[in-house]
Amino acid sequence: MSPIRVALKVDCDTYVGTRDGVPRLLDIFRSRRIGATFFFTFGPDRSGVAVARIFKRPGFLAKMVRSRAPSLYGLRTALSGTLLPAPLIGERCSDVIREAGRSGHETGVHAWDHVGWQDRLDRMGEAELREHTGRAHAAYERIFGEPARACAAAGWTVDARSLAAQEERGLLYASNTRLGPPFFASAGGRVLTTLEIPTTLPTLDETLAWPRLSSDEDQRAFFRDAPPPGVSVHTIHAEVEGRSKAPLFGRILDDWLEAGVSFPLLSEVARETLARRDSVPVRPVVRTTLPGRGGTVATGWPERAAG
Repeated sequence: MSPIRVALKVDCDTYVGTRDGVPRLLDIFRSRRIGATFFFTFGPDRSGVAVARIFKRPGFLAKMVRSRAPSLYGLRTALSGTLLPAPLIGERCSDVIREAGRSGHETGVHAWDHVGWQDRLDRMGEAELREHTGRAHAAYERIFGEPARACAAAGWTVDARSLAAQEERGLLYASNTRLGPPFFASAGGRVLTTLEIPTTLPTLDETLAWPRLSSDEDQRAFFRDAPPPGVSVHTIHAEVEGRSKAPLFGRILDDWLEAGVSFPLLSEVARETLARRDSVPVRPVVRTTLPGRGGTVATGWPERAAG
């Protein structure tokens, strides 16, 4: 039987999540000698605008209620960009962002305007799309002094145009999708050369909305058995596991460590996969729904595609 390996992907979506959640996650990882890959949002935190998803995305209100979103994310995040100003995350949190790299973790680009990308990608013109992409990558390079080698789309939201813009960056890999093993994306009539590494495990903000997992012990029991033999990718959110759910996340990690789980960086998974490039499948990127998550996400796993 193959050993169990879980690559940890940290999505940093908001100002408070980056400011407060990232340092706490760094402490959690440091005390356990675990490496992770952090993907940062650099532009305005407009999380309060996401309230409009209640009226636009099937299942979003139910997810917010079941996961207790107000206590999960906090008032500052819930009002950011509406009743409160939208801070520029990269400017306000540059030291925190830089510290993730100094601490030995891998880093990459998540977004410029997380809410804007997730909610408006399909309506963006080519110029606006490229402006979002360019500003995020430029902010990354200003902070780290070198171009990013990886990216992960906000909300697992991509289309053929955004994948084409990503392809021009010469990245080692991207992690834009959900479900299934790594693949090369087929989009816009061509096969792209940037390796795609999907998130394979459910996220905690999703499982918190599952009625059958009503307690921390239920969550621990689920995640203890969730990773199969081989490599899994688990996305966590600085706003959740780095703040109100940090104690639970620490216990989940301890359960995995006790079971002998190891934690490769996503770049390690990418290089191992690219070493056998000829066996990597090509898949079209489509959209699907997932239990506990409102709206749709990108996937290369058509067996789960939404109709």
